[in-house]
Amino acid sequence: MSRTRGDADRRTHRRVLDVAIRQFAANGFKKVTIRAICREAGANVAAVNYHFRDKLGLYRQVLEAAVTVMTETTEAARQATEGLAAEDKLRAYIRVVARRIFAQGADSWVHQLINREMSDPTPVMSTLVDRGLRPRLELLGGIIAELLDLPATDERVLLCVSGIHAQVIMLRPSPIGARLQEQFKLRALTPELVADHVAAFSIAGLTAFATRRNRRQRHP
Repeated sequence: MSRTRGDADRRTHRRVLDVAIRQFAANGFKKVTIRAICREAGANVAAVNYHFRDKLGLYRQVLEAAVTVMTETTEAARQATEGLAAEDKLRAYIRVVARRIFAQGADSWVHQLINREMSDPTPVMSTLVDRGLRPRLELLGGIIAELLDLPATDERVLLCVSGIHAQVIMLRPSPIGARLQEQFKLRALTPELVADHVAAFSIAGLTAFATRRNRRQRHP
């Protein structure tokens, strides 16, 4: 293969993948057609077979791109929490995740893709769950387990993990969030404001939870 042909193939591969990311995130796997992707990408339908084998193979590559974005955030959070006390770990973790989510914006294709998989899962959903979501939740779970003095696999730890992530997601930039801010006359939400609030709220809740559990253990 000539260098010119190789460069052209790489450009086609990139164009098709970029369009597929947008279309799959916006419309879901089932509703998107290879023909629509190739039309927008200015590529021949055969290009999908050549570069990705088939529609599912192309979608796998889209999920791989999402996992890469998610892994970068998880690793940044892991580095930010190293060597800190448990409460400071939680604050650092939430700050990193909030900043990344805000930086991705209201129309984050990664979150759109996750929402699509939640409502209409595909045969390759495990790629997102096992390699994208699980490492991040395990990292946060370890921090919460340390704060509560419980095993990381304890159901109560996992519920707290879900609660903390739900707060950040709820407060991320979105049309609904902007409307609520306007109606309730809230100041503009920044990643720092959200991170500080979620951390303070969560630490207070975890502390109360641990205190109540200790009381029950002493007075069954």
